[in-house]
Amino acid sequence: MKPVLIAGIGNIFHGDDGFGVAVAERLTRAPLPAHLHDLVEVVDIGIRGLDLAYALTGGYRLAVLVDTVQRGEAPGTLYVIEPEAAAMPAEGEAPISPHGVDPASVLRLARVMGGRCAQVLLVGCEPASFGAEDEGRMGLSDEIAAAVDEAAALALSVATDWLNDNAPATAGATLEEIVT
Repeated sequence: MKPVLIAGIGNIFHGDDGFGVAVAERLTRAPLPAHLHDLVEVVDIGIRGLDLAYALTGGYRLAVLVDTVQRGEAPGTLYVIEPEAAAMPAEGEAPISPHGVDPASVLRLARVMGGRCAQVLLVGCEPASFGAEDEGRMGLSDEIAAAVDEAAALALSVATDWLNDNAPATAGATLEEIVT
């Protein structure tokens, strides 16, 4: 297993919500830079929240989630955020929808499942439109589509910075030792 996960999150049937999926697709179209090839895994999670929760329990040291984030800025604005797991669910409340991805809920579920991911960061993009609530919309808005390449580069930069910051702790270690 590689120590870093970059996971694209979103629903391609809801306009700009497909942003994370588009970034993951962009990152998988070409080989990763040589210095990241053996250290970073890129996955299109889409709307599979349970898959992401299981991935976060699988031994990654860093997870970079890529998704839309509404913070009131101009569409296409990018952010790097360290999300926090929400409070534990009430008795009988489902911790996560199996077909939805709310990063806080996924982090909460991963923690309940015994997740060991050392750090989770979110590369977020301010959306323009998700389409009509009952109809959705295919395709990204122009501003969001224009941010995909920059977000892909940002996700790789975040991973590189994290790996460089953690290099002293992993110097001389094998890949298996770094992951465990």
